[in-house]
Amino acid sequence: MNRFHLLARGAAVALSLASGLAHADANSAFQQQFGDAFLDRYWSLHDDYAITVGYYRHADRLTAPDARYRAKLQAFLDESIGKLEKLPGAQMSDALRTDREMLLNQLRYERWSLDELRDWQWVPSGYNVADAFSLLLNTPYADEAVRLRTVSRRLTQVPAYYAAAERAISHPTRVHTQLAIEQNQGALDVFGDALEKQVAGSQLTADERVLFLHRLKAARAAIDGYVAFLKQLDARQAKDGGARDFRLGQPYYDQAFAFEVQTGGTAAQLYQRALQEKDKLHARMSVLADQLWPKYFPDVPAPADPVTKIGQLIEKLSDNHVTPAEFYPQTKALIPRLEAWVTDHDLLTLDPSRPLEVRVTPPYQRGYAMAMLAAPGPYDPTARTFFDVMPMDDYSPAQADSFLREYNHWLMQILAIHEAVPGHYVQLLYANKSPSRIKAIFGNSAMIEGWAVYSERMMLESGWPGGAAAHEPEMELMYSKWALRVVCNTILDYGVHVLGMSEDDAMNLLVHDAFQSQTEARGKWRRVQLSSVQLTFYFAGFSAIYDYRERLKTELGPRFDLKKFHEKFLSYGSAPVSIIESLMKPEDVAR
Repeated sequence: MNRFHLLARGAAVALSLASGLAHADANSAFQQQFGDAFLDRYWSLHDDYAITVGYYRHADRLTAPDARYRAKLQAFLDESIGKLEKLPGAQMSDALRTDREMLLNQLRYERWSLDELRDWQWVPSGYNVADAFSLLLNTPYADEAVRLRTVSRRLTQVPAYYAAAERAISHPTRVHTQLAIEQNQGALDVFGDALEKQVAGSQLTADERVLFLHRLKAARAAIDGYVAFLKQLDARQAKDGGARDFRLGQPYYDQAFAFEVQTGGTAAQLYQRALQEKDKLHARMSVLADQLWPKYFPDVPAPADPVTKIGQLIEKLSDNHVTPAEFYPQTKALIPRLEAWVTDHDLLTLDPSRPLEVRVTPPYQRGYAMAMLAAPGPYDPTARTFFDVMPMDDYSPAQADSFLREYNHWLMQILAIHEAVPGHYVQLLYANKSPSRIKAIFGNSAMIEGWAVYSERMMLESGWPGGAAAHEPEMELMYSKWALRVVCNTILDYGVHVLGMSEDDAMNLLVHDAFQSQTEARGKWRRVQLSSVQLTFYFAGFSAIYDYRERLKTELGPRFDLKKFHEKFLSYGSAPVSIIESLMKPEDVAR
């Protein structure tokens, strides 16, 4: 080897060593600055969210959302963003580089929301103490007496919390004001007779019980006072006008979409893809309707208009539904069937030590979605997971029938797949086991909702419910209707918040184009007024996951292993799909 080659080899070794040292230094700097101490500071400023993820160190605190708090939060965000921006992401390991990307996005989003969007001013429903208190009372992370003492100390701060909320609210939307009234009235259920009985039968001393009940009375009065304040505000806005428009508008919408979705592409591009997908679904549903028409309408000619034909067939199939009294137990009975299917078809490894509990949605969480998952956070992964199902107690017979026709024999199954197995419940169990706490805590909602939608498609591809040899066109038609809902969520959300879609046009989209019942469509119209961007998560996340899977299948051919893909994909916590793609390698999912 000549002198030139020796020098070149030495230079290469030196560069490699220098690169390795820089790599180690960057990793170490990130871990030191954004490890447990940083997260503890973060949780001290987000005490409600801390309890949600199972972090109880600050559980006895309830921060008043006043100007002093906002200034403190702003200083923390500015400091943390500045430190993250100085760290050389290119020199970090892939795992920590992507942790940095996710954390930086989260903090920038919070900073933007605080200073530009300012939704703390115009969303009164953002102020509600019930959820954190309910978690503390019902999660056995410590002995009951310890938890009740924590709750007692937290109760002392409820009056200041609601006083600050009243001062913060300015020019709110009426729909958020009305939701805040409804949900805070429901919050009183958490602080009602059942809690008094729990305290009376607890290990607290007599003095502690007296003090607890005194604080409880003051907390109830504060909630009542907030509700009264909101009712006066709503009445004044109804009379004089002046309420904020619930539509977000394009500048805010585009920025929120960029922070929250992270699947690549813009909101406008996703909207255009959704319009195209709606046409594709209508075409496929027309073919299925032609197959099924003679079975359900013998000797009756099918309408020439495809949408009318599909709609009439869906109406006929929707007759097959349970009664109001059967909906809850039938939904509950689906869970073990779905778990057995996933295991028997080798789709994913499940964790039988973490059972899912189906329950009626608590009053303080009603008014937003018909069904949802309430899962524990990564700090307390052994806490109970609930599948909440809205009751129909307040529905008229016509409303209940409309609801049950929407969630008929076939769509009940899709709903349980989406919310439970192998949807949200399974994905969040995997997320809580992720080695990256940041990826588990600061999860990407488009990935989370996208996985739940993908799981529906994956289950039907595996042959659910009758096996691959027993293809059921009724299920495919109803699943297509459900998929159309996902697509129309995006069209509705962008259409309303950016394009100014009217209520009449929204209802036509949902009822005529997407074949939804009046009750379901009315609920969706309310939801799009209460949220923005969120309804795009389903289609955006699903499209990104499905496209990625199909690219891997094409690349690997017969070597592609579906179970490996699922488990590797879920191992990254709830990271954005774009980040998961950057971390996964084809050989990770090859046989």
